[in-house]
Amino acid sequence: MKYLVAIALTAASCVALAQTPAAKPAAKPAPKKSAKLAPSAQKAVEEVTPIDDDPSVKLTEADLAVAKAVYVGDIACELGASVKITPARREGFFMVTTKGHRFLMHPVESRTGAFRLEDPKRGAMWLQLANKSMLMSQKLGQRLADECQSPQQITYADALKKNPLPSILEPLPTGPKSTSTSPTGPN
Repeated sequence: MKYLVAIALTAASCVALAQTPAAKPAAKPAPKKSAKLAPSAQKAVEEVTPIDDDPSVKLTEADLAVAKAVYVGDIACELGASVKITPARREGFFMVTTKGHRFLMHPVESRTGAFRLEDPKRGAMWLQLANKSMLMSQKLGQRLADECQSPQQITYADALKKNPLPSILEPLPTGPKSTSTSPTGPN
């Protein structure tokens, strides 16, 4: 009797298995989409993300003197662009921001006499001349802002238009011609 009950239960379980639908293989998970932020969200994240100061950068007295001559504030550029330069917490460092970009810059020695600020980590450079400035991305290989002028640079550029400097390609003017005879020459 036990034997018949065991056979009946086995047969019943086989019938039950045959009637259940076949198990489907586990569905593949949907491919993950990369987290891409809207431009406004990217800007908000960029603005609140701290830029680390590089403690290995040591500024010389000459670098600090250059830092004192850097124009700060909102500086208007061509094509409606603008650059904002504000002093950073560390002496001689500046936060330079423009549309979509933010850099922590410090003075770098320049042989030409131009004031040069660099952010070596992000590959950017601010070049300040007497009459204009520009912001360049060395990583992108392009200018981010050009023909930028602070009020002082505008004044200097206007003065140059009225009284241009002599060209370095033209010969130097000579003094008045001498009419005296040389001591060794004939009289």
